[in-house]
Amino acid sequence: MEFVKKHASFIVSFILLAHFLVSLVVSSQESMIFDERAHIPAAYSYIHYGDMRLNPEHPPLIKDLAGIPLQAFRLIFPIDTPEWQTGVNEQWVIGDVFINCSRPEIACNDADIILFWSRLPIILLTILLGFGIYYWTKELGGTLAGVFAVVLFAFDPNILAHNHYVTTDIGIAAFIFFAFYFFVKFLRNPSFKNVILGGIFLGLAQLAKFSAVLIFPVFGLFVILYALTKQKPLTDTRGAWRFKMSALLEYGYKFVLSLMTAFVLIWIVYAANTYSMPGEKVAAEAEMSLGQNNTLAHLAHDFTITLSQSPLFKPLSEYFLGVFMVFARVASGNVHYFLGEVTNAASVWYFPIVFLLKETLPFLFLLLLTLAYSLSRISASFLKTKNMTVIHFLALSLQNKITQYLSVFFILFYSYISITGNLNIGFRHLFPIMPLLSMLISKTVFDFYKRHRNDSVSNKLFASILGLLVFSIVSIPILSFPSYLSYFNATVGGHLNGYKYVTDSNYDWGQDLKRLKNFVSTYQTCQKGTAYTTTDCSLAEKYPPLEKIRVDYFGGGSPSYYLHDTYIPWWDTREPEAGWYAISSFFYQESIYKKKAPGEKDYSWLENFSPIARAGDSFFIYYIPKEALPIK
Repeated sequence: MEFVKKHASFIVSFILLAHFLVSLVVSSQESMIFDERAHIPAAYSYIHYGDMRLNPEHPPLIKDLAGIPLQAFRLIFPIDTPEWQTGVNEQWVIGDVFINCSRPEIACNDADIILFWSRLPIILLTILLGFGIYYWTKELGGTLAGVFAVVLFAFDPNILAHNHYVTTDIGIAAFIFFAFYFFVKFLRNPSFKNVILGGIFLGLAQLAKFSAVLIFPVFGLFVILYALTKQKPLTDTRGAWRFKMSALLEYGYKFVLSLMTAFVLIWIVYAANTYSMPGEKVAAEAEMSLGQNNTLAHLAHDFTITLSQSPLFKPLSEYFLGVFMVFARVASGNVHYFLGEVTNAASVWYFPIVFLLKETLPFLFLLLLTLAYSLSRISASFLKTKNMTVIHFLALSLQNKITQYLSVFFILFYSYISITGNLNIGFRHLFPIMPLLSMLISKTVFDFYKRHRNDSVSNKLFASILGLLVFSIVSIPILSFPSYLSYFNATVGGHLNGYKYVTDSNYDWGQDLKRLKNFVSTYQTCQKGTAYTTTDCSLAEKYPPLEKIRVDYFGGGSPSYYLHDTYIPWWDTREPEAGWYAISSFFYQESIYKKKAPGEKDYSWLENFSPIARAGDSFFIYYIPKEALPIK
């Protein structure tokens, strides 16, 4: 323990360096996932053209970070296409042209260069978040707790899965964490400096993802609670309620100032991203996206269009357009596969089950243990108090442990919103609570250690158990490399079986297209007899040449870009043919379990065959001989 304390900064830096290097390797191996096809062209166009006509349903900050490195390359952007000139949010088509070379008349960019450099800032942001977790946890629970929090965060395969994608998931986790840190500093000391810093990071959180609007009511509630529970100094001659009202007034107007700072920053960033964007584009997007089938949609539509007509308010019109689009998206839900059913209806069991299946067993064990221990400590502390009401006890406790109360409340509130919401998309939507969980777990673990460190037997037992936990936490991403997106814990058989329970960004988001390319090229090399002696060619010895492969791919990449003439586009309603197939697990599960019209074709005929190989985890590869085809 003393060694870790003495060299904590070096150990944390080494852990995060390893995390960075592994992330670079995995990023280079993976193809463009589904959402990046929209986010990356938007990222480039925001910085290069000052125009947000693509992907307005997400704020610009994370895309700005991703777009900055791309400016160093002479990329060809389809600015002269009809989709850009007259289209409305044609993000998917523009993404195909910009990255996937979908139009022969437009010169190709190198997709792998675009992917690598646009993903790099997201990895760096993850490293910055890792250091933030270390320093805040160190402030709360000491150096050992800070190091352990970084271990929990950096070796989580779910973080490793998403920390290099150009999406908003890691970004919102990072900026909500930083916003919480500076909000706590503001509560403890509402100086002008902390008011402004709190407002800046509150604004940055809003600029990372629109779900950050949830922290407005949370922060507002805790401003009131913290002000009303402040203890009057003995030297203060005012009455108790006069003191509390004075504190509430002070915190209230300073929080309003902080909110104003946040919205000034939002205006500045949106102005920088929309200075060349015609207001008519905002209005056109509002016309298309904000249906007027109810009163609220009608008001949102009119409000956005009215703001867009003023150059001064155009940046805010784009911001509110995005907010309203998110609410519209949540209301409409999403089609997803979950536990043997394809449905558009959300399930309250979705996020709890996904969390239990995709989070590591050591993390779940620690979460359960620290929850039980924390509840026992709170109960014991309350029972020790004499002549103190529950309200008085909670008021004193909140003042002393504001970080814990704020974090726990947000975790519960955010979890409730996610569970009862209408979007069942993936574990990644729980990322905003993950850094806070790592911090709280680590603090609790080392609070326990501090209370028992003078007992040599308990100390040795604690060190042994902690050592085993750290060993298992570190081992999991090593043993599961590089199957991080498809990671599931051992309770369901790991990454090979996760698709049976849930797909989409939990398992198959399009990350394995490069691995399919590698499979095809390796197989063809084996058939030609030019493979290296270390290459496993056993499959090529059993099956015929692979000249064409039928690919049903869910993701953002282009099979024709990587497979060229070998690729045959495929889907489940086509008549089965003899030959090679590569079927995305996403489309396979969706096809098997969706409700179908009588006589509608699907992939049920493939259930009679076992995949002969996989490309990554998400592609099932089959060879179907002619004699094995289903009888028509």
